[in-house]
Amino acid sequence: MFEDRCMLKKTLIPLALLALTNSAVASPFDDLAQVEVLPGWRAANGDHIAGLRITLAPGWKTYWRAPGDAGIPPVFSFNGSQNISAIAPHWPTPDVFDSAGMQTIGYHDSVVFPLTVHSNDPSTPMQISGRIDIGVCEEICIPVSLDFDALLPASGTRDSAITAALVDRPMTQAEAGIGHVVCSVDLIEGGLGVTAIFDLAPLGGTEVVVVESGDANIWVSQSRIERRGTQIRASVDMVHHTDDSFGLDRSDITITVLNGQRAVEIHGCAAS
Repeated sequence: MFEDRCMLKKTLIPLALLALTNSAVASPFDDLAQVEVLPGWRAANGDHIAGLRITLAPGWKTYWRAPGDAGIPPVFSFNGSQNISAIAPHWPTPDVFDSAGMQTIGYHDSVVFPLTVHSNDPSTPMQISGRIDIGVCEEICIPVSLDFDALLPASGTRDSAITAALVDRPMTQAEAGIGHVVCSVDLIEGGLGVTAIFDLAPLGGTEVVVVESGDANIWVSQSRIERRGTQIRASVDMVHHTDDSFGLDRSDITITVLNGQRAVEIHGCAAS
C-alpha cells in the first residue's frame, strides 16, 4: 500500500507501488462521499492532466496528506490502470479545523485532486482505475473506500475545476521570498526535537506550521510556533514508530505554513 504524504514534490509514483492489498473492502458508509474522475486533457508534452473530485455529504469533511492527530490521510491506489506508467497527485491548499480542541487539516464540501498522468504511449487513450481511501468526519470519523474507473482520451479539453485546483496550491519558497531555512535537531526522550527557523512576511490571521519528515514511519507532533517580526520558529517532536534511534534527512523535510486561505511550502532545510 502506498501512502502519499508528500506529493507536491511532484515525485512520480511507479504504479507497482500504488496497489492496495486485496483485504481492502468497501465501507457501508460510502454514501458519505462520492468520487468522480475528471477526464481532463492531454498536455503538449504528452502528459495527461486529470482529476479526482471528492464530493462529501453536507457537514462532513475529509483530510489533507498531513491531517493532524485526529485525521486520516488519503491513500491513493491506481492498480488496474492501463497505458499508464506513473501518476503524480497534487494537493490543493487545505483548511485548518478545530476538532474538539484538536487541530486537523483538510477539506469540506468537496475537493479536486489534480493528477499528472504519464503514459506508456501518449498517442493512445489511457484507462485510469483504482481506489482512494479517505477519512470522512462530522461528529465521528469513518474510513471510506471509493473505487473509480474511466477512460482518459487522447485529446480532451481543459477542465475549469482541475485548473482551479492546480492554481489553488501553496506558494513555493521562492514565490514567498523565503531565503535560507535552518532545521536544528536535538535528542529528546524517545526521538528527536526539530526546530525550523526561517523568515516569512506574515500571511495574516492565525498561522499554522506543519512539518513533515518525509518518512511515513515517523510520527510528528503539532508544531509549537514562535513569530518575531518576519522570523518564524516552528518546533516539533519526531518519534519513530518502531525505532528509538533513527536518522533524519533534512532534505526530505517539508514545511508548510497555512492560515486557512493561503499557504507556503518549503522543501528541505539546512543544518545551519
